[in-house]
Amino acid sequence: MKDILIGPDATVTLHFSLKFDDGSVIDSTFDREPATFVMGDGSLLDGFEKKIAGMKKGDQGSYTVLPEEGFGQPNPNNVQQFSRNDFSADLELAEGLVISFADASQSELPGVVSAIDGDNVTVDFNHPLAGRNIQFDVDIIDVQVNTES
Repeated sequence: MKDILIGPDATVTLHFSLKFDDGSVIDSTFDREPATFVMGDGSLLDGFEKKIAGMKKGDQGSYTVLPEEGFGQPNPNNVQQFSRNDFSADLELAEGLVISFADASQSELPGVVSAIDGDNVTVDFNHPLAGRNIQFDVDIIDVQVNTES
């Protein structure tokens, strides 16, 4: 039987880990059930999908995903200033606190309180992994071709 290569719309089951350059683990499935997704369904960023395209069952790999391929570079326009009065009086604000906001389309948009200076609150809406190189380790468990049209 011919090996099925990972390509568009393939169902892929894999173990993965995401690590920073210093080796600290961001996320990993190696100690739990593997992840299954369909290529192109948005479960993995394009930069990560490009790394595994063409792999087959049993293949393993370790890749560095640069910010431009992964979570992007931080955008200074995604850092916003708010007044303390913009938040509920009973909300205990602290640096590092993640707060859920609603964007223009009422979708959830998480922001991280990055600074508090008196009545001024700075909230960073950049992805927490923006600007970071990510070490992407994969072990391909299975690849299936989707035959539905």
